[in-house]
Amino acid sequence: MGSGLDLASHAGEPVLLFCLLLAALAGAAIGWNRFRNGKPAGVGTHALVALGAALFVAIPVQTSLPQGGDSLSRVIQGVATGVGFLGAGEIFRDPGGPGRVHGLTSAAALWVTAALGIVAACGSWVIIAATTTFVMLILVLSPRLERRFALRDGEDRR
Repeated sequence: MGSGLDLASHAGEPVLLFCLLLAALAGAAIGWNRFRNGKPAGVGTHALVALGAALFVAIPVQTSLPQGGDSLSRVIQGVATGVGFLGAGEIFRDPGGPGRVHGLTSAAALWVTAALGIVAACGSWVIIAATTTFVMLILVLSPRLERRFALRDGEDRR
């Protein structure tokens, strides 16, 4: 992430606190959308996922050990896997109809929220702002597009 900050070379804590705040705010913004749409994972969940991801990534970024790249890569993999399990809890199959699955967008929102936390810990503030905007646009516009082009009952989905 070329525009990021090397947090280990800065005074440290004030910059890190700003990154953590930015992560939590980005997560809260996405969570607000999910809350407004009646989804179980709302503001708090998304803010905590982003904040937690940022904290996990901040450890190898802050310590900048000689194997920092490897440890950072392992932490990012662990966050992605862990959030995948959290997201799986959001997905369920509707027994009322064949092939009806709910919660995929909420699970994806949790996943991208964790990624925003990772980016925040790396100090890429412009990327966070842009990506949060993209996510919000997707969450607002995609349901409208899906409703507009929804297939009627009995139509073939091929």
